[in-house]
Amino acid sequence: MLALTALTLSHFRSHKRAELELDGRPVAIHGANGVGKTNILEAVSLFSPGRGLRRAGAADMARRDEALGWKLTGQLQSPSQIYEIDIWSEAGAARQIRIDGKAANQIALGKICRVVWLVPAMDRLWIEAAEGRRRFLDRMALSFDPTHAEAALTYEKSMRERNRLLKEQVRDPAWYRVLETQMAAAGHRVHQVRLQTLEFLRQAQTESETSFPAAELDLVQSEGTMPIGESDLRDALAESRFRDLAAGRSLIGPHRSDLIGSYAAKGVAAKDCSTGEQKALLVSLILANARALAQREGAPPMLLLDEVSAHLDANRCAALYDEICGLGVQAWMTGTGPELFAALGARAQVLQVTEADGMSQICQS
Repeated sequence: MLALTALTLSHFRSHKRAELELDGRPVAIHGANGVGKTNILEAVSLFSPGRGLRRAGAADMARRDEALGWKLTGQLQSPSQIYEIDIWSEAGAARQIRIDGKAANQIALGKICRVVWLVPAMDRLWIEAAEGRRRFLDRMALSFDPTHAEAALTYEKSMRERNRLLKEQVRDPAWYRVLETQMAAAGHRVHQVRLQTLEFLRQAQTESETSFPAAELDLVQSEGTMPIGESDLRDALAESRFRDLAAGRSLIGPHRSDLIGSYAAKGVAAKDCSTGEQKALLVSLILANARALAQREGAPPMLLLDEVSAHLDANRCAALYDEICGLGVQAWMTGTGPELFAALGARAQVLQVTEADGMSQICQS
């Protein structure tokens, strides 16, 4: 099992001080809108690589009244051992990580803790811009390969430098060759991990019975096709320079990929499905991610499900809770009232969040 068994929030968002003792069961968090429920999920999301579920800067996470920086402390139970993890930021600086008293980086954190989330902003994933779908896929890819974020960051950095040259109409091929070599190496790796992730998800959906509809997934380019190998991508970038110079940006590479989904049983594109069906497809993929990781890593990831009952009827909510408990997932879920989690019964820990004078309070039931 992978679970937080203790969590302390200090000066984080609306929480001045909160200490939680946890036992590995799913965590159902209820309270009125705006009291700080999602802030708890954001804190948990920071126990994995990346910028967290809000993609906020470290300075924005500090409780504004004190402006002292913030700190999170967690005890993480993994299948093999227990880790003590500290994550903090001072004066808006980049967050720092310590694992068992030793300084660590985000890749090290990703190797011991995997977190996947579904938040209300994703409800429109299938009908909005491709960037959000790439980010959704990359979060799942990161759960399988903790180095994925580093490759994506290397690619983005090299591409920004190449785009700068393109905008300035620099034509010296020597400047481009170095950047295109870096882009090809990192970009090929990013693309391969994405494809591998899709295969893991397909297998998990095929091999397991679920109450949620299976999603057929494909990764496509906005124009043409993605070059197969690293050398192919490097050659394609070189060949595309004149076209890219005219556009002022790079027009080929994994940053031009899009995740296309469909409701497999109906053969209907996800973007044309009803709101409820679109949400059910997203839940199906999150559960497939958890099953695939359980098979490959020995434990599913922690799941963060913000306002999970939105667009799901009572039967599907109950089915979701059954699958979460069946997988042994520590899912952190939020909702406005305890009745939304009634089907969980004693299978979950229940927290109530209230707010007074701009400060959140957490009561453990």
